[in-house]
Amino acid sequence: MNMKILVAEDDSVTRYLLKISLERWKYEVILAADGTQAREILLGKDFPKLAILDWMMPGTNGVDICRELRQRGAGSYTYTLLLTAKTAKEDLLNGLEAGADDYLIKPFDLLELQARLRSGERIVALQDQLIAAREGMREQATRDALTGLWNRRAILDILSREFNRSQREQRALTVLMLDLDHFKRVNDALGHQAGDSVLREVATRLQSELRPYNSGGRYGGEEFLVIVPGCDEASSFKLAERLRDRVAATPISTATEPVSVTISLGFACRAEDPDPESLIRRADEALYRAKDAGRNCARMG
Repeated sequence: MNMKILVAEDDSVTRYLLKISLERWKYEVILAADGTQAREILLGKDFPKLAILDWMMPGTNGVDICRELRQRGAGSYTYTLLLTAKTAKEDLLNGLEAGADDYLIKPFDLLELQARLRSGERIVALQDQLIAAREGMREQATRDALTGLWNRRAILDILSREFNRSQREQRALTVLMLDLDHFKRVNDALGHQAGDSVLREVATRLQSELRPYNSGGRYGGEEFLVIVPGCDEASSFKLAERLRDRVAATPISTATEPVSVTISLGFACRAEDPDPESLIRRADEALYRAKDAGRNCARMG
């Protein structure tokens, strides 16, 4: 896919010549005849990563556009090249200080423009790599490596936010604690690799039953925590039963042999709980009652 590039130039002849040259160099060209239009394109969705901006344009000038672009979040970067008839060093330094990456003095040489755009492409590529690396590190910091669900710290952070929101908006909030029944027997009989396969598949089955605004995380070991905003007691019980049925529906394949798995669940709906820990504690107590009742069932706290 050709890289998108914005050409913002109020002179129609220059704009046309740039378009022809850039398309010959395999860019996908977007045109703007004034600064206002250019600003809307660069600050909108699916913005181009390269931009050639005339310094002086009707509406918003190129320098002000650069300045506004640099106020965006770190994940939104456009390489900007200013075209200008200004030659004073002070003017050019002001343009760079405002956030422009480079500049060319009119009349400019097309080969020099091409070379500078190639440099811009390399900078944009490095920026994309840095963003991808940052997102990868964030994913590692918040996701459980085995199951892909939220890890303990992340799911507790989500619970804290949802708890505060439920108090503020007086909305229902349910916490479900889930535990695999007799999971130690799987590890003892088939080994930890089989146990890992079971945990991964249980996580997949749980996630398949959750809606986008629900959150599921690995609380620790074979325990999972599910957060369900806006869910009353009756709906919470139905969800608990659905999760229980989904996990137990079919045996889970492992490298050794299929394993039949069940879960016990405890859930609690926010009432007079002063903090998220109180809600978790009630769900945990309900989970133990489910285990005492013979496992493979759900109880409310």
